[in-house]
Amino acid sequence: MDLALKLFLAFLQIGAFSIGGGYAVIGLIQEQVVRKYGWLTEQTFTDIVTISQMTPGPLAVNASTFAGFRTDGIAGAAAATVGCVAGGILFSLLLYRFFQKNRSSYYMSELLKGLKAASCGLILSAAGTIILLTFFGSSQPDTVILADADWRSISLFLAALLLPKIIMPLFTKTKGKKLGPIALMLLTGAAGYFLYS
Repeated sequence: MDLALKLFLAFLQIGAFSIGGGYAVIGLIQEQVVRKYGWLTEQTFTDIVTISQMTPGPLAVNASTFAGFRTDGIAGAAAATVGCVAGGILFSLLLYRFFQKNRSSYYMSELLKGLKAASCGLILSAAGTIILLTFFGSSQPDTVILADADWRSISLFLAALLLPKIIMPLFTKTKGKKLGPIALMLLTGAAGYFLYS
């Protein structure tokens, strides 16, 4: 089977079951492109997620496009993007009609509560995967060794976490003034450049 067709079918499946938005779909994409097919390494996938967060547009679509491009060039990018979007659109249209017919049902309300909990779990799983890959180079918790930790990444993470709310207010005269997200990205990006080059 042609690689672009495989990408389309894989991302069609991802798009159809991407309940919870961009961060929830990261685990599904990783399962397909890293674990099931081996098209990308875990490190490459982490880089793709990072770039997808920084570029304009929905995270799931960006990640699909970059993963497809990395796997099979422009044809792969187009196939993965169309697959991801088409699955979500078709599934959303079907669900919309179903929910419109059954919106007053008690069971429908309970089903939606379950879907919210599942999407929360998927988002937490994606966050855990990204943290493990960034700090330890592996997404498998049982292979994590504290001695192998990337202390530069951990330091940058802690700086980005603490700088806006704790450290910056100590040096500013205006109470409540915080470091904005764009300035924080520029500062940590520059720090990362010097730490890793």
